Amino acid sequence: MHIPDGFINGGTSLAAGVVAVGGTAVCLDQASKTLDDRQIPMIGLSAAFIFAAQMLNFPVASGTSGHLLGGVLAAVLVGPWAGAICVTVVLFVQALLFADGGLSALGLNVVNMALVGSFVGYGIFLAVRRLMPAKRSSVVVASGVAAGLAPVLAAVFFTVEYAIGGNAAVTVGDLAAAMIGVHLLIGIGEGVITAMTVSAVLASRPDLIHGARDIRLTTAPPAAAADGIRT
Repeated sequence: MHIPDGFINGGTSLAAGVVAVGGTAVCLDQASKTLDDRQIPMIGLSAAFIFAAQMLNFPVASGTSGHLLGGVLAAVLVGPWAGAICVTVVLFVQALLFADGGLSALGLNVVNMALVGSFVGYGIFLAVRRLMPAKRSSVVVASGVAAGLAPVLAAVFFTVEYAIGGNAAVTVGDLAAAMIGVHLLIGIGEGVITAMTVSAVLASRPDLIHGARDIRLTTAPPAAAADGIRT
């Protein structure tokens, strides 16, 4: 999913860069207003986990491989504003130090994986949660479903960007079929990894999960709730 330099023309890349910078600025402003002190360490842990997970590829089909995008996972753990920042930092470090995604395409990658992944993915998470009982298992299932769809959404956005300013190396139709088809399969891995991670954090520190705040209030044991109030 990391777009390299030269695959999308300069004008489209610049426009995406403007959107990425503006979106990140808004995220920073909103995160500073909405985060509490206990969530700040979770932001660093989330970014570190996503960075490490993105370095691990799993086989998909026909010699292709996929890796965690992380937008939904970060959004569920720390909220969409801070989640988008986590993924943006990861993408910046990868592009700057590991040449994973081009520097000229950094804005495109931030839009597709950080902004779309966090905000659209979190919207799907909330929609699925509203259809299910207010239980911890619903948080796990909803995060898995949303994370499974996030790579497909990123692939759709990439296809639109290629249609606007691609280098015409392949037709838009062929690109769409390949990208969306592969990312449907990648979404399975993304959904499983995200659900497992959210489940593990829920088992140990549900009070730190942004997407489970209402669950914590209704299902947390009295002692745990009291500890949360004293913290």
